[in-house]
Amino acid sequence: MQSVSNEITQFRGTHYEFGREQGRYVKRNELLYNREDNWKIRVPRFQVDPAETKEMFLRYAPHIWDELLGLQDELELSLADTLLHFGHYRVEGPKSGCSIMTGDNFLVRNYDYHPMTYDGRFSVFQPTDGGSAIIGPASRVTGRMDGMNEHGLAMGYNFINRRRPGDGFVSFMIGRIILEMCTSVDDAISLVKEMPHRGSFSYVVHDRSNRSFVIEATARDIEVRETNLCTNHFDLLQHENRFHLDDSKRRMMELKTHQHMIQDAESAFRLLNDSDKGVFSDLYSHWAGTIHTSAYFPSDMKVWFALGGDQQPVEFDFKDWLAGNDFTLSHINGEIETDIQFANTLQTWR
Repeated sequence: MQSVSNEITQFRGTHYEFGREQGRYVKRNELLYNREDNWKIRVPRFQVDPAETKEMFLRYAPHIWDELLGLQDELELSLADTLLHFGHYRVEGPKSGCSIMTGDNFLVRNYDYHPMTYDGRFSVFQPTDGGSAIIGPASRVTGRMDGMNEHGLAMGYNFINRRRPGDGFVSFMIGRIILEMCTSVDDAISLVKEMPHRGSFSYVVHDRSNRSFVIEATARDIEVRETNLCTNHFDLLQHENRFHLDDSKRRMMELKTHQHMIQDAESAFRLLNDSDKGVFSDLYSHWAGTIHTSAYFPSDMKVWFALGGDQQPVEFDFKDWLAGNDFTLSHINGEIETDIQFANTLQTWR
């Protein structure tokens, strides 16, 4: 059992200033070293075209391009290296587990992945130059694997496969752009249908209308269904699924079996976070262990967050933060059943 921690970073200002601030964060931990060594071992089988990448960001999320320039200036990197590490367009996307359940004014999600890739940072950002304020865990510094924005739109994604990639954004940047640029589930559906996709993922969106949709997205096709459960396989684009779906279907069966007993967000959170319920995963060395469980409440504008299993979540009042009151907490602490450390704490690739 290992003690783990997420640093809480809070920032109000322009995207460029936010990029500089994140660059300062990267410089005081091991994130960039790990990313550089990762690419030395796993030589990129793709090319990042700066001109094409800039065009895509200016089309879908122009202020995030300013954030990347801030990172570049603070870290004194070339534009090509900045985009390789933090741009998340055309790069190789992740493979992972993940389970999501939504209900009356809540989205609860298990993020299942490899600790070595995990930033260990919970970010709250209120831009002053455009785009929505966002709360949630960071992924590869600039991306978001789940979160909620100031309009009460909550999002989480689930991996499907990396076969036949396209020229497009990877999942954690798509998640960030959804939260930054959309105000409702309808906005999110329209945007995801329009954007180019690198890999195949399900994007689950839930808002104050209390509607929940799974957007099944690949580089070739996009389909949408209204549902409150999602694991790691498509229901509509079944021809895009992986061949090995046993664990994904097992977790879906656990969610469906227990669904009639879910009375509220707390019981949903316990179903996903308790290690004896069948949804929580300890497969960390297989890139599919549950690192965090998060819950988002669009109407109340609150967030629950826990690292590891069998935890009591830390609660954040996002509405109060948006009113100008910073969180006094600096870290979220927890425990996970593995010796593999987070990417920001150890140079694991060396």
